[in-house]
Amino acid sequence: MTLLECPKLMEYGPCGGVRFDGSCEVSPHPCVFLETPTARWHGGGAPGPSVARQSEGAVRMRGLLSTRQIVVADFPARALDARSITECAAALTGRVDAVLAGDAGTARVQYSPSYRAHLIRSSGLDVWTGLNCRDRNRVAMEGELAGLAHVGVSGVHCVTGDHTLTGSRPDARPVFDLDSTEAAALARANGHLVSVAESPAAPPVDRRPSRLLEKQRAGAEVCFVNHCGGAAAVAAFVGASRDLGVTMRFIPCVPIVVDRASAELLRSFTTLVLPDGYLDRILAARDPFAEGVASAADLARSFLAIDGVAGVNLSGGADPGGEAWFAEALARISDELELVQ
Repeated sequence: MTLLECPKLMEYGPCGGVRFDGSCEVSPHPCVFLETPTARWHGGGAPGPSVARQSEGAVRMRGLLSTRQIVVADFPARALDARSITECAAALTGRVDAVLAGDAGTARVQYSPSYRAHLIRSSGLDVWTGLNCRDRNRVAMEGELAGLAHVGVSGVHCVTGDHTLTGSRPDARPVFDLDSTEAAALARANGHLVSVAESPAAPPVDRRPSRLLEKQRAGAEVCFVNHCGGAAAVAAFVGASRDLGVTMRFIPCVPIVVDRASAELLRSFTTLVLPDGYLDRILAARDPFAEGVASAADLARSFLAIDGVAGVNLSGGADPGGEAWFAEALARISDELELVQ
C-alpha cells in the first residue's frame, strides 16, 4: 500500500524530498513513510550485490580513498553544451579528485549519463556520475551502467530523483521503476563503486541512519551527506549511523556561495540547513567571492576533521553564463584544502 501511495512508487523510502513539516515535495499531504517502519533490504527490484568484476574506475577510486581524503566538486557546466563542459573541465582538471555530474532542477534535459561522463573524462577529469530513477526504467539504467563502466567513471551516485512536477519539465511523465536503494544494488552488481545520498535534516530525522544501513546492505559504499548544518550536525549523523552498524565512507556536502545567484540556487534545495550566519556573512562581505571561498574552505576543514569522513563535496551551481567562473571558485576552494596531489 505504501508503494502505491508514494508519488515516486518507492519501497525503500522516504526520499530526501520530505519537507520540514513532513509533507511530500509534490503533495501537501504527509509523506506516506513517516509512520512506516524502515523497510529492510530484501533484494527486491534489482539484483543484489553479488558483484561483477570491478570497473576500472571503481578500482582507481577505491585505491585513492584508501590513501587519503578526497575533494569532489559539483560539475557546473551548462546542459547539452560540450563547449561549456570543456571550459569547466579546464578549470577543475588537476585541482579536484573527481566531479559529481548529476541532476539539475533548472535543466532536466541533459546528455545521457554515459555520454556526459565520456565528454568529461575526455577532458581529463575523473567523474562521479549521478544516476536518477525518475527518467529511465531498469532496462535503460542497466544500459547506462554498462556504458559508465566502459567509460571508467570513478563512482555511480544513485538517487531516486526529484519528481518531474518539480524542476524545468513538469510535462514529462515520471518513471520511478526503481528507487535509490534498488538502484544501488543494480549499480554494485554491475561492478561500480556506489554512493547514495542521505538527508539528516529531513523527516523522519531519527530514522535516516537506519535507512542508510539498508542502502549499505543493498551495496552502497559511500554516503554523500546532504546539507544539514555545521560540523556538529554532520558528526552526530555519522555517529548515529556508525552506532547502527554503518561502515560506509561519508562525504559531507559543503555549500558554495560566491554571489547572490549561487545563494538563490542553494535556497531552492529541499530541507536546506546551513551553519548559522553562513549566507549573510558571505553576501554582506565587500568581496563575496573571496569570502565565499574562505568560508567554504573553513567549513570543509571542520568536516574533514570528523572521524569517518572520507572527503568533501563542494556543492552548488551558477547562473547561466557563469559556469566557468563558478568552476574556478570550486577549484580555488580545493586549492585551499591542499588535498589533491
